[in-house]
Amino acid sequence: MRDADSLTASDQASIRAISGNFSRTDKEEKFFSPDRFSNLSILITTQSRKIPNLVPGLAALLGRDLETDVRGIAIIENTR
Repeated sequence: MRDADSLTASDQASIRAISGNFSRTDKEEKFFSPDRFSNLSILITTQSRKIPNLVPGLAALLGRDLETDVRGIAIIENTR
């Protein structure tokens, strides 16, 4: 499940970076350069999803809900 969620998060990061439509939970880190063609940003997306309880009592043993928490990253080339 985590691999599939990680792939989805990376895909969403790429789509949002190209379209410019960021989510409220997305983070954009900017790296500025003296050359206007070298400014880069990194878009970081996050995604969480609950995991079905396939092993009875595992969530109680761990003391928390079972869920995946993944991040996707995309590089944005800024020419501003």
